[in-house]
Amino acid sequence: MELYDDNPTIDFLKQDKKIDEDKQGNVFFKEELVDTSNQKKFYIESYGCAMNFSDSEIVASILLESGFHPTKNMEESDLILINTCSIREKAEATVRKRLRIFDKAKRNKPGTLVGVLGCMAERLKTKLLEQEKLVDLVVGPDAYRDLPKLISTAEEGDKGVNVFLSREETYADISPIRLQSNGVSAFISIMRGCDNMCSFCVVPFTRGRERSRDAFSIIAEANDLFNQGFREVTLLGQNVDSYKWENPETKETVNFAHLLEMTAKVNPLLRIRFSTSHPKDITDEVIHTMNKHHNICKYIHLPVQSGNSRILKLMNRTYDREWYMERVNSIYKIMPDCAISADIITGFCSETEEEHQETLSIIEFAKYTMSYMFFYSERPGTLAAKKYPDDIPLEVKKRRLSEVIDVQTRISLESNKKDIGKTFEVLIEGVSKRSDLDFKGRNSQNKMIIFPVVEGYQPGDYINVKVNEVSSATLKGIAIA
Repeated sequence: MELYDDNPTIDFLKQDKKIDEDKQGNVFFKEELVDTSNQKKFYIESYGCAMNFSDSEIVASILLESGFHPTKNMEESDLILINTCSIREKAEATVRKRLRIFDKAKRNKPGTLVGVLGCMAERLKTKLLEQEKLVDLVVGPDAYRDLPKLISTAEEGDKGVNVFLSREETYADISPIRLQSNGVSAFISIMRGCDNMCSFCVVPFTRGRERSRDAFSIIAEANDLFNQGFREVTLLGQNVDSYKWENPETKETVNFAHLLEMTAKVNPLLRIRFSTSHPKDITDEVIHTMNKHHNICKYIHLPVQSGNSRILKLMNRTYDREWYMERVNSIYKIMPDCAISADIITGFCSETEEEHQETLSIIEFAKYTMSYMFFYSERPGTLAAKKYPDDIPLEVKKRRLSEVIDVQTRISLESNKKDIGKTFEVLIEGVSKRSDLDFKGRNSQNKMIIFPVVEGYQPGDYINVKVNEVSSATLKGIAIA
């Protein structure tokens, strides 16, 4: 699952807004003065992967149903929640810093509850509750339905704890509240958990076994989002390619290629993205389905982790360098205009300089448009922590990471330079962070494009943009008729 950076993303809905509909049935927020003085308020921050952000939207829906209302002001909240990530040590350190800040806010407003959700909740429940005493609630990713009861328990002075991992929970019947939404793009969780036991990864231990969501509920959610005005959905799972659901009435099996096509048929104006793919499972059927439908974006996030077969075996990735290269070749053969990105780990246990060079060469071979790049961070409880010594010095890990970043930056720039003079269909997401005179949006290949605002266009509209300038991260252009 691809990661976001470690800067906190604060999820909220403005409590002075109310959902309304226009004559066409499109949902929007309208400003309205509402007396919120007697309402209980919650504040939530999310860290880590896209699945955590999606889970926070499920949590918000559950809390709203139980009488809590969102706020962006931590100091006025009655309930402070942090949705956590355990995949890297740095992410956990960031969460601990935030918890100390929350503890100060709690002392300034007696009665405020602080809770930890997600992956850290399951892994560090005892330490957070008994040793550090920073939290009142510890709730694992499969226990969010239990939040109202756990909050009541904490309000009575006990600790609210549920980190039970379910084999069935998918939250298929809960309509997520789209937190901090741009009104254009949204996540749809299609499955939970993971059966891949990668030796470096905590996800199977913190999110449980893999289970797929009812396909009809996924399509219903996509339809609902489109009717609300959203124009792009990202299908989420730890390994979307292993999605598999059996229709209980017809006994027919829906695989990921089938689900992609079903979602694409919701409306040709609804763009479809997905994350994350596993190299061992992505099939030609999926690639052909992507190529068949214009509104399925031509972009695949295909984590490689290492370019060396021995290291991949130690990582228990269940493919080797040659298998990965064959999958990349197949993608480009079927979809020449597809963009591929990756996750890369440097300095894994016993990695040699020669093996590191093979990782650099796989970036050159695959021509990734971008990558999420990290040095290895040993996670307690993982297979790697139990079996392999973390024997690469930190300075070597960092140097190798720097070399990976340098190669990826060069490849990204080379890729973007090839787009100069080309025209792309762009879905407008909003105004640029740097100037409200510019729009920002992405093309099918997931590249961000900046261009001057065009009168009569707004977020959610499609527009053709010709690229005339690039950096390693961004394309710039001008809209054309």
